[in-house]
Amino acid sequence: MLNFDNDYSEGAHPLILQRLMELNFTKQHGYGSDEETAAAKAGIRAACGLAADEGDIYLLSGGTQTNMVVLSALLHPTEGVIAAQSGHISVHEAGAIEASGHKVLALHSEDGKLYADHLAQYLEDFARDANGPHMVQPGAVYISQPTEYGLLYSKAELTELSRLCHAHGIKLYVDGARLAYALASAHNDVSLKDLAALCDAFYIGGTKCGALLGEAVVFPRETPRGFFTYVKQKGALMAKGFVLGTQFNVLFKDDLYLSIGRQADELAQKVSAALEAAGYELKFPTVTNQIFVVMTREQGRRLTQQVQISYWEPLGETHDLWRIALSFATTPEQADALIAAL
Repeated sequence: MLNFDNDYSEGAHPLILQRLMELNFTKQHGYGSDEETAAAKAGIRAACGLAADEGDIYLLSGGTQTNMVVLSALLHPTEGVIAAQSGHISVHEAGAIEASGHKVLALHSEDGKLYADHLAQYLEDFARDANGPHMVQPGAVYISQPTEYGLLYSKAELTELSRLCHAHGIKLYVDGARLAYALASAHNDVSLKDLAALCDAFYIGGTKCGALLGEAVVFPRETPRGFFTYVKQKGALMAKGFVLGTQFNVLFKDDLYLSIGRQADELAQKVSAALEAAGYELKFPTVTNQIFVVMTREQGRRLTQQVQISYWEPLGETHDLWRIALSFATTPEQADALIAAL
């Protein structure tokens, strides 16, 4: 059966596996103090436009751990994090943020994006509320690039969110679990240098972007006190840190990270065009590697007998929203087979 259920079901890019095999019996220093990790951090700094001694980079084990650890380190115990109602931390992380003692302050969004005017209204209303001291204080804003619906923030939108956050003394944090697909999109105008300039923290996804596992957290300016120790305390520090370092070292050589994203995005465009030509309705424009298609219950039943895709949410009494996810490993032949099934 064809499988387009998600973008992390395959192992890793062959170049990563090749490098891991080359180093398999080489003794490495632990906890990220190895040469591969140092090289990876240098490559990431260069891509982000940071000097060799500027900012901090940490390699963590997975996306949920990263969001929980970073946000709980950024927030004061009395603070929560603002996110779209459909944001990953709001829905798909089993309350990990709340389990760390911080509330997710969810704002309604039709397309998964936080818009500056909605955020400004929320912050202004909160500041005017006489009950404010009795409430969870907004301490950070969480967005993802791309969003849960595969959409992108433009540089102008990100700039305005950054301005608002800093005007109100709160942090801006970007979840980059699928950042390769955002950076490589033909519709994107936000670079790693822009993220470093505009955000207080963000992470570069590996798990969903060609690595076996792991995410690279970037603090462009100020790092929470004792963050390394905090990462270990929360169970997100790997003794074999060189496994993460080696992968990101490979990903940030010869523009591999971008090329991984570009191939998946281009195939998603091809599948998306075929869907529309066949009369399917797309809920959102396809701009990265995820396609969100509206189907009747019968269409969904018939298609899922041939193809594994993700059920997303109900749309009224007769239709559902389904997600088709292409990955770094998707081949043109697999995309053509999906089109034939459609």
